[in-house]
Amino acid sequence: MNATVVDLRYRMNDVLKALDRKESVNVLYRGKVKGILYPAVEASAGKVAEHPFFGVREAGPGVEEQMTALRGGRCRDL
Repeated sequence: MNATVVDLRYRMNDVLKALDRKESVNVLYRGKVKGILYPAVEASAGKVAEHPFFGVREAGPGVEEQMTALRGGRCRDL
């Protein structure tokens, strides 16, 4: 959908309906595209049990050892 600055002011409801239909909206100023509005992407809420650090204390090394392994030692870059 193309919308001018005047459309944004007076017909914002139509612009919002286009965004609800998952359409992008080109914002025009004097006939040239000044910007593009994209519909918001909803983040999917994952379960806590699916997080990689869930249950790390029971499954092996502790949190400190795991973080040290991820970060590396001080001499790793030498």
